[in-house]
Amino acid sequence: MKSTLLTRFELSLAGLPQILGQATPEQLRRRSQPEKWSAHENFAHLAHFTLVTQERMARILQEEAPLIERLRPDTEPAFLLLVERSPQEVLAELQKLRAQLNLQVAALSEAQLERVGIHSAAGPMPLREWLELFLVHEAHHLYLAFWRLREVLQAR
Repeated sequence: MKSTLLTRFELSLAGLPQILGQATPEQLRRRSQPEKWSAHENFAHLAHFTLVTQERMARILQEEAPLIERLRPDTEPAFLLLVERSPQEVLAELQKLRAQLNLQVAALSEAQLERVGIHSAAGPMPLREWLELFLVHEAHHLYLAFWRLREVLQAR
């Protein structure tokens, strides 16, 4: 089971070049809909969420069943700082953080994957499920970035 999880971690950003295509930094930053995040904001969120996941994983490994609050990205200073950076910087940071997380996931034992953290909305979950949550959440934001960018490109 761990090898399947690790493979999914290693491949989850493989489609990033296809999502980006030949988009310019300005196109990545442009919101196609005022109330929806741009592709850039989605990538900034993914970089921030990767960092948060590393912190959550450390807590789950060090503490007994820690309570972990739901993330509210719009109010997180680290997310807001990432949004201010260039798309190239954010994408480089995302890839760097994901490489670090992949190494951390690869080093986990089966026993560590069973350690529990308590999500404030979803309740108790073993680390394995936290990592599944991460992958699903990441895929969701890659999907959103894809569509926000396509909407921007169609509008020109």
